Amino acid sequence: MAYLELKNVTFRYPNGYTAVEDINLAFDKGEKAAIIGQNGAGKTTTVKLMNGLLKPSAGEVLVDGESTKKNTTATIAKKVGYVFQNPDDQIFQDTIYKEIAFGLKKSGLHASQIEKKVLEAAQMCGLENDLQEHPYNLSYSKRKFITIAAIVAMDPQVVILDEPTAGQDRKSTELLGKIIDDLTAQNKTVITITHDMEFVVKEFKRVIVMAEKRKRRDSNPRDIFWDYDLLKLSNLKQPYICQLADKLGYENILTIEDLLEGKES
Repeated sequence: MAYLELKNVTFRYPNGYTAVEDINLAFDKGEKAAIIGQNGAGKTTTVKLMNGLLKPSAGEVLVDGESTKKNTTATIAKKVGYVFQNPDDQIFQDTIYKEIAFGLKKSGLHASQIEKKVLEAAQMCGLENDLQEHPYNLSYSKRKFITIAAIVAMDPQVVILDEPTAGQDRKSTELLGKIIDDLTAQNKTVITITHDMEFVVKEFKRVIVMAEKRKRRDSNPRDIFWDYDLLKLSNLKQPYICQLADKLGYENILTIEDLLEGKES
């Protein structure tokens, strides 16, 4: 059985607006997947349903076999951690150490355990030398890693990243890829919402496309980015390498290596 599963899930806001409709998704432990689609496609609503910030109007969301309707958001967050797109929506402590440690202290861990987990998370996120800094002394880019570290330290089985590459340079994007790999190596599930198609191609073998409030396809990047009808429906662009290959008359190219080899597979 999948660790996280959405079964025929629909969500309507109190004003009657339907944000997502009849979504079916399943994620195993140790899996990484990207969710892509234009603004308004239902991506953020879908992931908020995964960690209990929203509860389905119809259908069921199961985390480790239990319906989110039966548990509080705080309880679900211990298993499904959500890193918001804007780090300033999460940060409120006066040092980075306190920010990462906050949830751990609430869980009642001993001080030595808290320190160990904070240091491990900080090291994973490149913050080990900044722990006594005020979070707002760091750049927006680095503040994103503070919020990732705060969630990672809580040791959830699922980590959701909302637009993690926004505002990041190449070095930071590479660190994000390493963090994702480290988490999946620990048998954790990583689900990422992103508009960065190059990041999708580099880091993910599973891509979920959403459009018009529904899941439209769940497949590998090569199938996704060479499905012209799907791209048109979802108003998505191919990654730059795919666009170049298309202009040169090649199909099914996904990477620069593919293009150099003239690969069509």
